[in-house]
Amino acid sequence: MAEPAPRLRHPLAWVPTAYLAEGIPFAMVIWVAGTLFKDLGHSDGDITVALASIGLAWSLKPFWAAFLGMFRTKRFFVLTMELLIAVLLGLVALALPLPNYFQIVIAILWVMAFASATQDICVDGIYITSLDPANQAKYIGVQGMAWNVGRIFATAGVVWVAGMLQDRASYAPEAAWAVALGLSGATMAALAVYHLVMLPPGSKPTGPQSTKEIAATFVDTVRDFFRKDKIWGMLAFVFLFRSAEGLLLVEAPLFMQAPLEEGGLGMTLIQKGVIDGTISTAVSIIGGLLGGWFVSRYGLARSLFFLALCLNLPNICYVYLSWTVSPEAPLSMTTIGVLVTIEKFGYSFGFVANMLYMMQQISPGRYHMTHYAFCTALMNLVLIPTQMASGPLADWMGYRAYFVFVVVATIPSLVAAKLAPFPRDQAGPKDIPP
Repeated sequence: MAEPAPRLRHPLAWVPTAYLAEGIPFAMVIWVAGTLFKDLGHSDGDITVALASIGLAWSLKPFWAAFLGMFRTKRFFVLTMELLIAVLLGLVALALPLPNYFQIVIAILWVMAFASATQDICVDGIYITSLDPANQAKYIGVQGMAWNVGRIFATAGVVWVAGMLQDRASYAPEAAWAVALGLSGATMAALAVYHLVMLPPGSKPTGPQSTKEIAATFVDTVRDFFRKDKIWGMLAFVFLFRSAEGLLLVEAPLFMQAPLEEGGLGMTLIQKGVIDGTISTAVSIIGGLLGGWFVSRYGLARSLFFLALCLNLPNICYVYLSWTVSPEAPLSMTTIGVLVTIEKFGYSFGFVANMLYMMQQISPGRYHMTHYAFCTALMNLVLIPTQMASGPLADWMGYRAYFVFVVVATIPSLVAAKLAPFPRDQAGPKDIPP
């Protein structure tokens, strides 16, 4: 794609749309695909085993990030990936009527995940290289908000369209999802056209330009990472803090959608789009903001265990939902909405501890940004086995026993928070970077 001459654009002309375009494909792969497969009759085990492993793409980002700037501008890769994602969404829509659509769609989602991860790398690169530190701080809230709007578009908007076409227009499920996916693909294509004009090019890299130099630098960053004081204790915290989250991340939405006869909540696509898409995302934003304020007020070292409790204790909400629902006594949407909201708020409030711990205790040093990328990659990598196991375990145990098991699985997270080392002595408000 030919790129126009670079022009200076106001950050509000491209930051919101760039991060909106980041959020859409991630949510489509991680959450919407599961809703689609569940609606088409697949078991929880089939869904989680197939989808969880796809998250590996985002964990492997550090291995190819340095090579992207060797050939073209960051904007070139963003535009290319956005158009590719649009095409891939269209291909998923076209594949749904085929007899072996499940395997075809999973293969397409793998490609989409790597395209989305590449887009993430380059959008973040444009943000960092196009804005000075003051503007980076000024628009960081806009960045996060826009990403969550992309999540709402996918988990609420796309799901709502598929549900409305089935309920109000009597579309077959495959046809309804094909239309919804087509609209999401058209949205990504429209964003690519907009970014062709509005997106800054991103500066060219100033670091190593050859494969040999990049490899040598990468090896040095790995060595430096594992030489950090108390690194193994800190990594134990990163691995264990989210020990129960992977068991809920994909499975909890499937439980909401499962029929009452199978022990699920029996929610329609429209209901799920409202509660698990719009309301949950909005509450997550508020919880994250308040969690950040709480740490800034009391300090990370003092509040870490409390934040771990906030992250994990609300999982009891799913125990209550699974043990009280029955085909004879379905729960009201108000009850479901309140309990899911409590869980999402607690999760988002407590989750800030994980991000700040990696940012302030593990990553500082010569390769601060690279080591933070390592941390986030490892953090996401640990979720893959638990997400993959969640569906088969739920199928085997049943939802009631499964969610009790999830609560028990929170214990390692609490222990990790209690024993987490703090080699960088910080206290109080100093725990929050300026």
